[in-house]
Amino acid sequence: MTRHEALLQETLDPSGTLIKHQWLHILELPIAMPPCCEMQSKRLQRESTQQAEKKIQEYESSRSLSQEISTQDSLAHVLGSKEHCSRVQGLGLGPYPSQVFGYPSRSYSGISSSLPSYRELQNQHIFNLFLIITFQVSDQGIHHHKFVIKSSSFTRLCSTKNILTVNGEFPGPTLKAHRVDKIVVKVYNRAKYNITIHWHGARQVRNPWSDGTAYITQCPIQPGNMFKQIIHLTTEEGTIWWHAHCGWAKATVHGAVIVYPKRGHRYPFPEPHAEVPIILGEWWKKEVMEIPDNANKTGGEPILSDAYTINGQPGHLYPCSKKETFKMIVDYGKTYLLRIINAVMDEELFFAIGKHKLTVVGTDGSYVKPINTSYIMITPGQSMDILLEANQHPGHYFMAGRAYSSAFGAGFDNTTTTGLLIYRGSNHHKKRPIRPHLPPYNRTQAATDFTKQFRSLASKTHPTNVPTKVDTHLLFTLSVNLLNCTDKPCTGPFGKRFSASVNNISLVYPHIDFLRAYYYKIQGVFDMDFPREPNKEFNYTGDKLPEYLLTPTFDTKVLVLDYNANVELILQGTNVLASDNHPIHLHGYSFYVVGWGFGNFDPKKDPQNYNLIDPPQETTVGVPNNGWVAIRFRADNPGLWLLHCHIERHNTWGMAMVFLVRDGPYPHTKIFPPPRSLPKC
Repeated sequence: MTRHEALLQETLDPSGTLIKHQWLHILELPIAMPPCCEMQSKRLQRESTQQAEKKIQEYESSRSLSQEISTQDSLAHVLGSKEHCSRVQGLGLGPYPSQVFGYPSRSYSGISSSLPSYRELQNQHIFNLFLIITFQVSDQGIHHHKFVIKSSSFTRLCSTKNILTVNGEFPGPTLKAHRVDKIVVKVYNRAKYNITIHWHGARQVRNPWSDGTAYITQCPIQPGNMFKQIIHLTTEEGTIWWHAHCGWAKATVHGAVIVYPKRGHRYPFPEPHAEVPIILGEWWKKEVMEIPDNANKTGGEPILSDAYTINGQPGHLYPCSKKETFKMIVDYGKTYLLRIINAVMDEELFFAIGKHKLTVVGTDGSYVKPINTSYIMITPGQSMDILLEANQHPGHYFMAGRAYSSAFGAGFDNTTTTGLLIYRGSNHHKKRPIRPHLPPYNRTQAATDFTKQFRSLASKTHPTNVPTKVDTHLLFTLSVNLLNCTDKPCTGPFGKRFSASVNNISLVYPHIDFLRAYYYKIQGVFDMDFPREPNKEFNYTGDKLPEYLLTPTFDTKVLVLDYNANVELILQGTNVLASDNHPIHLHGYSFYVVGWGFGNFDPKKDPQNYNLIDPPQETTVGVPNNGWVAIRFRADNPGLWLLHCHIERHNTWGMAMVFLVRDGPYPHTKIFPPPRSLPKC
């Protein structure tokens, strides 16, 4: 093994700890990996080593090195031993088709980031010390948690199996904090799989290092290692959540994050008697972590789940499940705040409670004008805050969730999960609980009747800041595609394998994370020319589309946004192979949904109907089947941020892209340096 000592740096990590005279190291280690990745990795190692040596010479010429520090105290390792997300350690199987099958990639270039100068570091120190002093005299709270990723035994649907968990819990622990608080989580990986933890709905301002996205902002936490993540809450208020973001571990590794109003402030609605997190999930009898690899081998769709769950329990309608059904005990006349999260892997869901009205007051960590409804439709990745008044005749009532699926011919789990709402002291336990009326699984009108009601509060205490003038216009097509199989027919349509794309590009994940490559100027990892619109305009939702659209290209590209750019992004669904709903999640940002519709977006007519007064602020938005959504946001959070479909099979197939938001001109508009515990690649 050879060691290339890269750079002496004196700075602050995101937790506010001064790190003095730390060596950065680039390691050259023997790497076990699939043959398809070997050539690219050797090239990356060679190029990164040459760049590191150049950085050393440049930096040493401007600042003498005063102290030699042990390698055990290094700030970050750029290259080390290599493992992928969903594979068992040593098997050599990655979670994405590009890593498993070795689709051709380009020689990437164009990294424009630079390491901070000594003067910039001094300015950064001053600003960060100011922040530390400010936090010490403010009402900011700091919450410390320990996550231990481990295999735990659970019994569902008449059989017992081991699943990945956090602290042995399924769902995982609920974290609580106030707005502007800081959450510090030490994640210990005691499982045999690699892992990352993503904080879904947390903006992570200037701190992409803790976003928790595998190969985007970090390399996975390898078995036996620890990563300390820091979540700075800023504008979030309501319900957000955390989940694994590496392979399909999210199916069982997830939990709620409750963000209360800032200390001394109240809810913009009457104080509830109590709050109840409700996480909608799925259960497979088979080993979840093997599902994407098995689907990749055959080229077909992943197997369907065997049950939906409410807080980890399938409910009355499944075998061996009635006794353990989730139960919510209420007192007559009291109001309860339900914090509902759709942690399902692949389906949007309808949800309702028998004979009870629901009042939606928030979504994705932001408040909305109250919506009174008998049911909700919630997309994968989305969260909702809902008031429930216990005002019915005391008894037992079913709460229930089942799929909303409008994709023609697509398979889905068509079962129903249930829980029980029980009035305290009621003696109706011998009677069958009252069922809710859920819309049919394919009732698109019911879904849109619900979602079109969302409006931000737009109040004095919770204003909207939607950009009214736009300087960056983007249009992304969202497509399901097909690929030829190399040696034998696959199980996808026409004997091919499934793929997916954004602007007809299927994302190829590199073998070192985007953020690290950007920060350390490692050449050959990604290109910076992701298209701002489709290369060719076509009838996106037409019945007969050109055959060339079926096959996407494979690339590792980013789309560069200037700091503080006012962005409008049109998310356009297509009928390339088959149309489908696409819940799109943008990391690092909340955005305003200013418009939506069916068919092709019309740039002349549709903007006339935009809502620029009180559009809902979300982090995950459902693009309707053969339709479009227009979102706006200000690019004021520097870093590299993933945008992807939260239907997990689409994400696995490549329906994702990456934004690179440049640093701003001042110290407080630049990303923090990387933390010391950043996982190796």
